[in-house]
Amino acid sequence: MDLRPTADQQALQAGTRELLTRRFGRDRLREAVEAPALDRALWRELGAAGFFALRLPEADGGVGLGLPDAVLVFEEAGRALLPGPLVAGQLLAGVVPGVATGERVVGLCDAGRGGECLWEHPGDCDELILLEGGDPGDPGDPGERGDPGGAAGSEADGPVWSGPASGARGRAFWSAPDWPVLEAVRSIDPLTPLARVTSYPRSAPRSLDVPRLRREAALLTAALQLGSAARTVEMAVQHARSREQFGVRIGSFQAVKHLCAEMLIRVEIARSAVYAASLTERSLPVVGAKLLADEAAVRNARDCLQVHGGTGFTWEADVHLHLKRAWCRVEQWQSGGKAEEALAEALLADDVGV
Repeated sequence: MDLRPTADQQALQAGTRELLTRRFGRDRLREAVEAPALDRALWRELGAAGFFALRLPEADGGVGLGLPDAVLVFEEAGRALLPGPLVAGQLLAGVVPGVATGERVVGLCDAGRGGECLWEHPGDCDELILLEGGDPGDPGDPGERGDPGGAAGSEADGPVWSGPASGARGRAFWSAPDWPVLEAVRSIDPLTPLARVTSYPRSAPRSLDVPRLRREAALLTAALQLGSAARTVEMAVQHARSREQFGVRIGSFQAVKHLCAEMLIRVEIARSAVYAASLTERSLPVVGAKLLADEAAVRNARDCLQVHGGTGFTWEADVHLHLKRAWCRVEQWQSGGKAEEALAEALLADDVGV
């Protein structure tokens, strides 16, 4: 298995970084902190660039690429701290009209078995897809042993259509934005407005492959975490090279060198896991990749703050934005405790499937 991006994939990643640097640079990021409403013009530009239709077949107006390519694009989005329901847009392009082009914004929530869930950017979404039932933390979906697509008869990429809308593997329901009963939630991340969905009607079922949606949502979220972790390494190194104490740059101090080296190691380990999971498309590798990416994003943001010293705690610095976003994503699509238990059980049973 060759985890190195091809020349075309490198060009795709570079083009995404260029677009985001031009349209969502630091000045725009800080503006979004003060006014977190979704930038519809940017959303449509992302749609025109193929961000959401990346995996749709060309015959359906998409780009015709695969999950590994989407992971590279999402890594860049995480690096830029791009806000919005990006995972929902990528997974539901071709399912919900207008999402692929960026004309409409869709939310995707996982109520699991509890019936409650957090909805990001509720005030900006035109539609909502809710998943429930099954076990969101269960890695033993169909596809874990021998079927990388995740469901019998489904394609590895493209719209996530499936069979019946209900069953042991989970159910999906469409909802208008004003249908669910919401409870206000104060988000730790100023760029991610949240609301808790406490109840919702089940009058509009959708035939979607719920296990695959959950698996790919976890992987794309891991890619976002990876991008953030990589960016905090750059920020720490840049600061260590310019900041002086006692007449020398702090990057010459052994303690600072060790912090930066450990940050880089976490990124490279997480990157290998995320890239490998995108190629296997099996559940347990995705579980492991999300765990490693979450750890890299949170711990790197903390270490980056440590390298910055007193300035890292200030509102003007961007370090806290990466830390707060990482904390939010840790609980999205896969909780750490359940994931660790699932991996431990698979290792004990010698059934990791990789």
